[in-house]
Amino acid sequence: MANRVQGHVQSRTVYYLMNIHVTPRSIYLSRHGESQLNLRGRIGGDSELSPRGEQVGTHLGTGTHLGDGTWGEQMGTGTHLGDGVCEEMTYEEIQERYPKELALRDQDKYRYRYPKGESYEDLVQRLEPVIMELERQENVLVICHQAVMRCLLAYFLDKSADELPYLKCPLHTVLKLTPVAYEPPSKARPMTRPGWATNRHRPRSERD
Repeated sequence: MANRVQGHVQSRTVYYLMNIHVTPRSIYLSRHGESQLNLRGRIGGDSELSPRGEQVGTHLGTGTHLGDGTWGEQMGTGTHLGDGVCEEMTYEEIQERYPKELALRDQDKYRYRYPKGESYEDLVQRLEPVIMELERQENVLVICHQAVMRCLLAYFLDKSADELPYLKCPLHTVLKLTPVAYEPPSKARPMTRPGWATNRHRPRSERD
């Protein structure tokens, strides 16, 4: 029961509490299949999948590789993190054309925005409805982009804003989360890696 709820913070708190449940469940997280832009080392964008990416996409759709679990729903999470003027560029091209921007990004990756882009902090706000929906679900598979997957992992694993942008989310790997009520945050464990894929993970800079 809710009574005398006033203001934005109280309303959001009540909304959150009314959408969570304590039923044991599994949340499977996976990035989309490898894209043509992934192969070329370019960030963001919206391109076709590579042959490997298409194969993995079909594999994810069947769910047979999860073994011990089934899900009641498959969810997509919309677009990736907005990279603004650096969309579809390689990190080498960004370093050449916008060296100051890349240095600023390394100093505070969570709050940094590429020109005309968005930050991880912005993305966290945008994903609030998705997180609320996940709190309501039972078993579910979420297929998303790397930045989105990092935000969801940080939420369920109780990671700090400083850790969030550096969480490893390799392509073609399904991570299983098992949230349990009244216990410490769940752990993410890899379920499978169906095939090799390109990797453009950038570790934390020494400047950080």
